[in-house]
Amino acid sequence: MAQQNEPITVIGAGLAGSECAWQLARLGHRVVLREQKPEKKSPAHQLPGFAELVCSNSMRSDNPESAIGLLHAELRRVGSVILSAADLHRVPAGDALAVDREHFSAEVQQRLSTHPNITVVAGEVTEVPAGLVVFATGPLTSQALTDALAPHVGEKLYFYDAIAPIVADESIDHTIAFRQSRYGKGGGDDYLNLPLSRDEYARFVTELRTGAKVTPHAFEEPKYFEGCLPIEVMAERGEETLAFGPMKPVGLMDPRTRQQPYAVVQLRMEDRAGTAWNLVGFQTRLTWPEQKRIFALIPGLAKAEWVRMGQIHRNTFLDGPRLLARDFSLKNSERLFFAGQITGVEGYVESTACGYLTALAVHARLTGTAFAPPPGETALGALYRHVTGEAHPEGYRYQPTNVVFALFPPIVGRFKKAEKRVQYARRAVTHFDAWAPTAPHPVAPMPSPAPARAEA
Repeated sequence: MAQQNEPITVIGAGLAGSECAWQLARLGHRVVLREQKPEKKSPAHQLPGFAELVCSNSMRSDNPESAIGLLHAELRRVGSVILSAADLHRVPAGDALAVDREHFSAEVQQRLSTHPNITVVAGEVTEVPAGLVVFATGPLTSQALTDALAPHVGEKLYFYDAIAPIVADESIDHTIAFRQSRYGKGGGDDYLNLPLSRDEYARFVTELRTGAKVTPHAFEEPKYFEGCLPIEVMAERGEETLAFGPMKPVGLMDPRTRQQPYAVVQLRMEDRAGTAWNLVGFQTRLTWPEQKRIFALIPGLAKAEWVRMGQIHRNTFLDGPRLLARDFSLKNSERLFFAGQITGVEGYVESTACGYLTALAVHARLTGTAFAPPPGETALGALYRHVTGEAHPEGYRYQPTNVVFALFPPIVGRFKKAEKRVQYARRAVTHFDAWAPTAPHPVAPMPSPAPARAEA
């Protein structure tokens, strides 16, 4: 067993690695945090700092009656550095938790860099270090480190992920765009909306289908994560797929016509100053010239200036249930732990949660105590059930997933959809509070969810 006075190496200062290092340091352990930036960046990274949000700047719904909102609440209770920084640098996004990604990243880096128990070492890691190691290198683990891990993990799995473009505010035609959130949720006017008529929508879908795309390597099957499909892949599934998906107009009224548009493109604020906007749900594998041409067809974006173009990248993950022990260490090399998206969780907050859970597991190993993850009825425990395979039936083909209520043990009884969400949330609070006294650090009590609301 490793000695407590030996530092733990955490590789990767993304969301999972930053959270893992922070929690271990809080528990009194010395951590060496290895991060290849700013010396080297993956193709998807742009910022020089920690905890970079690569795709969207949204951590999704903050409503504790949703599975992801419940995970937000639980991470706040356990002192998450990621949720704390996100709350501090929040930008308007209705009931979603969206952040100013540059200030958020700088906040996380400042806190970790100044913690007395954390030593930050910059530069790429190309070999497996000695001692206890947490690999939080994410789905874009460098080729050199991937090669070094191959003898330990064997065959890895992959899927393709896509990033949405960002447009400069001053280049948007604000005589067309209107500010409004669906049904007035959150601040009521946190999103910019670009309305399309039936003909404009039809032309847009046609161009998406026929536009030139970046193609995977010939030897790779183009597998995508269903929760983050490229917009042109959705368009290929049916003429109205987008109108009932990311471009749905429901709950929005164009003030110029006083009517609901046929379809809309929603833009979410990238920074507090509102200088840039993210195209919500517009992940894409279109080539950059095609993005500029096709997205200029959207009313209000004819003269768009792009802060960032959309792009596609390969995400690599491990077969968690087959390779990982119940404490996130490798079954065949117990000194090597894994955290975050490389384990097969998908999403910013899910990666953060996995980093927290791995920190608890490493702490248990170092102190010679039993690792006691949160109960499966909690959001944290539900993610644990996914990675360990407890949430899946026999023969399940392991795939990355966001936190969803399908990962929780089912609620007994018949309930309407809104009431069932409340039942999940209330049960999670009860089980979380029962588990909290067993946690190795103080955990604040969970707030009770609001009474059920009638379905819209």
